[in-house]
Amino acid sequence: MARVDDALAELARRFELGTDAVECLHKLLTLVATDPFAPTTVRDPAGILGDHIADSLIALELPVVRRAASIADLGSGAGFPGLPLAVALPGAAVALVESSARKCEFIGRAVAACALTNTSIVHARAEGWTDGIGSSDLVTARALAPLDVVAEYAAPLLRLGGTLVAWRGRRDPAAEASALRAAEQLGLEAADALHVVPYAGAEHRHLHLFLKASETPPRFPRRPGVARRRPLGAGATASDR
Repeated sequence: MARVDDALAELARRFELGTDAVECLHKLLTLVATDPFAPTTVRDPAGILGDHIADSLIALELPVVRRAASIADLGSGAGFPGLPLAVALPGAAVALVESSARKCEFIGRAVAACALTNTSIVHARAEGWTDGIGSSDLVTARALAPLDVVAEYAAPLLRLGGTLVAWRGRRDPAAEASALRAAEQLGLEAADALHVVPYAGAEHRHLHLFLKASETPPRFPRRPGVARRRPLGAGATASDR
């Protein structure tokens, strides 16, 4: 565990995190490692630190993430990347959006363990969260859905000028082309994907950014499930509403 503590301290230096943040991240790591109902297959502390915590915090390399006042983390799962970002950005309001009640219960335990006061847990599908429409400066999504589907989930939730940050592994030209086609219909503009190295050995990690440049058409969000069944990047039309 000493090596994990050293690695966590190095993360704190890298991202300029204070003592309170480090203590909170340590509690989060411990909970994920020991809670039998943690919704992740990664249970080794070193793996949790790299695959979950460091991979979440890497978004802090983006100024648009650091200055966000309102963040929605879609498909939050075990709370990543939303919880580490909430720890690192105490001035931001972070909504952890998750459709699974069991996962929401775990996120609630994590929020309590870290005594976070800047988070809210939203038990809903992204398409069904109508209270969140137009409410976020930043939407994050990690291991949620194909990139074009993530763009459709995120666009209605973003304020004009807001940004979607989607975590991905190796570049996939076909998937990126589909996301561009979807973005054109959603009021989003894609930026160049950013290659990031959250921890040693993570050679093929990328963050994909989409800026909300114009208002999303009022027909979005479509009904829950439609975005996956008939993705815009594959040529879905208004008849799919």
